[in-house]
Amino acid sequence: MERRGKDLENGIRKVVIAGGGTAGWMAAATVSKLLGTVVDVTLVESDEIGTVGVGEATIPPLIIFHRQLDIKEQDFMAATQATFKLGISFENWRDIDADYIHSFGVTGRDHWSAGFQHFWLRDRERGSEIPFGDYCLELVAAQKNKFAHLPKQGLNYAFHIDATLYAKFLRKFSEDLGCKRVEGKIVSVNTRAADGYIESLTLDSGQKVEGDLFIDCTGFRGLLIEQTLHTGYEDWSHWLPCDSAVAVQTESVAEAIPYTRSIAHDSGWQWRIPLQHRVGNGLVYCSRYLSDEKARERLLANVDGERLTEPRVIKFRPGRRLKNWNKNCVALGLASGFIEPLESTSIHLIQKGITRLMQTFPVNGIQQSDIEEFNRQSRIEIEHILDFIVLHYKVTNRQDSPFWRHCRTMPVPDSLAHRIELFQETGRIFREPNELFAESSWLQVMLGQGILPKHHHPVVDVMSDEDLTRFMETIKANVDATVAKLPNHQDYVKQYCNSAP
Repeated sequence: MERRGKDLENGIRKVVIAGGGTAGWMAAATVSKLLGTVVDVTLVESDEIGTVGVGEATIPPLIIFHRQLDIKEQDFMAATQATFKLGISFENWRDIDADYIHSFGVTGRDHWSAGFQHFWLRDRERGSEIPFGDYCLELVAAQKNKFAHLPKQGLNYAFHIDATLYAKFLRKFSEDLGCKRVEGKIVSVNTRAADGYIESLTLDSGQKVEGDLFIDCTGFRGLLIEQTLHTGYEDWSHWLPCDSAVAVQTESVAEAIPYTRSIAHDSGWQWRIPLQHRVGNGLVYCSRYLSDEKARERLLANVDGERLTEPRVIKFRPGRRLKNWNKNCVALGLASGFIEPLESTSIHLIQKGITRLMQTFPVNGIQQSDIEEFNRQSRIEIEHILDFIVLHYKVTNRQDSPFWRHCRTMPVPDSLAHRIELFQETGRIFREPNELFAESSWLQVMLGQGILPKHHHPVVDVMSDEDLTRFMETIKANVDATVAKLPNHQDYVKQYCNSAP
């Protein structure tokens, strides 16, 4: 591609992305869009190497990613067979036959001194049996299978997507911006003797691809970040016991619902992700308590519709790379670490890694201060997410299997233990700066998993019974009235972004 801008003096002129898939092509799309006039972007991938391709549920920040790249939502959704997602239904997590939804919405209305949960707690103490979720627009809309875009972003949502089609969509987007794709397997990663920086990739064809900055999107292998640079890995399996998944795609036999289903079983959980043309299914499990063959049998016994693919077993080790940026290599996606897909954070972590790289892009050459700041922010972010995921396993009434008895009694990070105790005693939740999951998410999951605070904030006692009743009824009436006007989710998808031939 012809340069239209000034070369970066003493800086990065050639960005090489190792590996495709969602991570590789999200990186290629961003670098090409933002810096394509001043750097050359090359992506190396092999058609013979498959991608995991099951990260099909997303969270709302992906909307921002598409806006930043000027990607039209309807085009993206039609190309990826996407549906809308308002949250996740957690079934059998608190206990068998006990369900709740973690939605993307804010529940009720807060006072500056106390969250809405305190008003709900007082109302409950005086006899109300209305569930907490009934005061959340997104949650009630999900339950009713309703969806529409509302003015002023009045309904928070994300997407269910076909991850393989998403990579294909972003590939065309990137190549149209000048990104060069090179087909081939990487057989060696070549480093400089002087400082250990990566110099080039040698492909099975003998071709060498040289670069100044390398982005490792080679998945769990971490071909550059780990196998070459020996960065190190922090294992979190003592907090996240699941280490395996089996995935299969099936035909759609019912309307696509606007939420992901997460159905707990005695050794883990099962996902169901409805797309326009099919359903993504998977079983996440701990191999200490369930064999691969038994997991495969269980998954196939609990899916609807004809199988479109053969079941595929995926092995993983929960944890994080000790450095996401090491020398002149930045790891994204599975190469940077892995937290199981319980709250659909995989694509978001790719997105945040790319955003962070753009914010710290080494304009005048790689600086150690940029590397350290990038790694500091990456570590803090994923540790906050870790706490939120572990919460689902730790706080449960289930004691029906060795797996759940282990989860109930396992030690958890001190930061999570503090949050749980604070909420149990006071009903209070405080969000950490730049934390992904807001108070509303922690609230829905803590209450959904069975924690009921012992006390509420005294500010709610200032309200008279009549005022509290009016306050609660007004919120619920507004939610119900808005949901009643929303169209059926499947009907809206067909009208908005139908991808049928």
